[in-house]
Amino acid sequence: MKKLSIIIPVYYGEKTIGSLVNKVHKLLSKKVLSIEVVLVNDGSTDSSDDECRKLVKIYPKDVVYVCLAKNFSEHNAVMAGLNVSTGEFAVIIDDDFQNPPEEILKLFDRIQKTKADVVYSYYKQKKHSWFRNLGSRFNDKVANMVLDKPEDLYLSSFKIIRRNVINEVIKYTGPYPYIDGLILRATQHIDKQLVKHDERQIGKSNYTLKKLLLLWSNMFINFSIKPLRWSLYLGVIFALLGFVLAAGFIFEKLRNPDLPLGWASTTSSLLILSGIQLLILGMMGEFVGRMYLTHNVTPQYVIRDIVRGKENEEK
Repeated sequence: MKKLSIIIPVYYGEKTIGSLVNKVHKLLSKKVLSIEVVLVNDGSTDSSDDECRKLVKIYPKDVVYVCLAKNFSEHNAVMAGLNVSTGEFAVIIDDDFQNPPEEILKLFDRIQKTKADVVYSYYKQKKHSWFRNLGSRFNDKVANMVLDKPEDLYLSSFKIIRRNVINEVIKYTGPYPYIDGLILRATQHIDKQLVKHDERQIGKSNYTLKKLLLLWSNMFINFSIKPLRWSLYLGVIFALLGFVLAAGFIFEKLRNPDLPLGWASTTSSLLILSGIQLLILGMMGEFVGRMYLTHNVTPQYVIRDIVRGKENEEK
């Protein structure tokens, strides 16, 4: 019997995590699947810790609880879950019920049918806020350019991954993981499955503008050198533009010696060029800074506690 790990990053999920795990267990146990639910508490300060510990007691054979020492972000929490998981396949699903648990079976059936390494979910209509949808579209377009992602592939957080790819993904130990970037550099055998996407029933999305920008920067900077190449091209373009303008100014001055000096054009040019230089230097500094943090062995996550049922421990 093939074992399926369900990895759930938990962040302020005290009101949803119990119902989600109960429903996942009920649905999948009916299908006679060997399951393992890995709950990763990403530094929640509500009662999520208590709820997760209760679930280990209720389902001692099937639930593993990983408590992180602080909030590291969703992708870091998923990496912790992938490292702890033991299933031949792993499904990643959020704790907010926007992905109905019954859709897990669609992903599981699809990956077995197609023999793909990864199956991403996609939706007819996402029920996120306009702000979150706008961020997702922007992230998708950048991924097309930076990661060479197929244009018809939506990088959903709800997906299923085969063990061979999981083993490659968890080799990455840097402090800024981007799961989809790690997947795309590990395999091209990727498929997709249409699933439902429901309205959020409780609370609101934890993705703020700051978190969306951090997620975007992880993809943009950590998994491609294309931004540095683009900065080189940008520098060449502006250098050529500068030579053309300089030649034009010299020609005009020779033709009209009384032509006054252009303070406005000079100031504008300096501001534009200085801005471009600072932008490129800032981007290079971000690359170097992240390399330093990685070399300095900044932790990807820190596990404070792992709780397993006695039956699970005996395995």
